[in-house]
Amino acid sequence: MTKKHWLCALAALAALSNGAATASAAGPSGGEWDFRVLLDDSPIGEHRFALATNGGERKLVSDARFAVKLLGVTVYRYRHEATELWRGDCLHRLTSKTDDDGTPEKVTAEPAGDNALAVATPKGTQSVDGCVMSFAYWNPAIRTQARLLNSQSGKLEQVRISKAGSGTVEVRGQPVEATRWRIATDAQPIDVWYSQQGEWLGLDSTVSGNRKLSYRLK
Repeated sequence: MTKKHWLCALAALAALSNGAATASAAGPSGGEWDFRVLLDDSPIGEHRFALATNGGERKLVSDARFAVKLLGVTVYRYRHEATELWRGDCLHRLTSKTDDDGTPEKVTAEPAGDNALAVATPKGTQSVDGCVMSFAYWNPAIRTQARLLNSQSGKLEQVRISKAGSGTVEVRGQPVEATRWRIATDAQPIDVWYSQQGEWLGLDSTVSGNRKLSYRLK
């Protein structure tokens, strides 16, 4: 598998606990999600999320660290950090920085007028109108969206989200009944698992070489 394939696969998922966070119509008000990241069931790193509410605003902090090895040699490294401020189910501010195997990326988003975000990357600034969400898998309201903001690239991506069945997913080593929702993007589909109460439990995606990339709660 080439380095380019890793870049495409992992970047799409990074625009991405404690399963005890309580879901509501406006999504959970707080919680922590601490995921092992697996490639074909072998660990390659972790992705941690922490959500807290302060007044009428929610703050999400995420930190992803991956290292892919081949025959014992690290062939790909990835680090992504992001802070998101939310008002209701609308993204209000965003800052992110990424080290994509030596390639740096940075995105900021700030309010622009009453109902828009100014999204800035090293390539320029674009205005995004209306209420927009990032790839906020932790918030069940993501299921109703037709577009999502990629927090690594700053790109507004068109998506198709649908219920894709049910099954079991491993949560801290135990199988748990869950519902699978599929996020279809231009890159590859992302399957997100939720409990019957709407709690985010895990994530699966197929990357280049027909290999499986998964998030599982620690």
